[in-house]
Amino acid sequence: MIADPTLDDIHRALTFPGFDHLDAWLRMAPRPHHTLHDLDGDVNGGRSAGVLILLYPVDGRLTFVLTRRTETVATHRGQISLPGGAFEPQDRSLADTALRETCEELSTCEDDIQMLGSLTPLHVVVSGFVIHPFVAYTPLRPDFRGEPTEVAEILEMPLADLLDDAIKVEERWDFQGVGRDIPFYRVNGLPLWGATAIILSEFEMRLRAVLNGR
Repeated sequence: MIADPTLDDIHRALTFPGFDHLDAWLRMAPRPHHTLHDLDGDVNGGRSAGVLILLYPVDGRLTFVLTRRTETVATHRGQISLPGGAFEPQDRSLADTALRETCEELSTCEDDIQMLGSLTPLHVVVSGFVIHPFVAYTPLRPDFRGEPTEVAEILEMPLADLLDDAIKVEERWDFQGVGRDIPFYRVNGLPLWGATAIILSEFEMRLRAVLNGR
């Protein structure tokens, strides 16, 4: 049985010494990866964005929220993603960007959201963004209400599921006539792939490093 990570595990995972984030990214990166993501490239070379892994308890288990994007948004239509978006001039920091976007997308604007830490910024060549992932916690499950022009579906995933190899799949997909090997997490029967999968792979492998040392 997969152990449920605790908040203490998460604190330790986010500060795990000597962690190899590139190895973790490559586990869930499309291949050849350089066509979609400059995995270890210049994080100062694109427009900044912040995304949030928001943790909260459901029946005593840490859970986090994902969204399936509508078919009318400008980019990544229909894909599963973490709440977040582009840095705006009114944002004091990229952590504030992640919180603001989560509030706008999901009406999750609680004052008691506690920032726990961050993951490694990821440069996504195809969109030109450098994504800065943050991890946060709120003690009560939010009353999610998706913004209808952006959010087609709200998905909740127990954090322990991220450690379940049974939800990992790899398929050969066609992109404009070129075959790519695409690893993804299967969430509610849907593929979670691309930048979001790469970010979550880092979080997963950090947690594994901590849990394996229990």
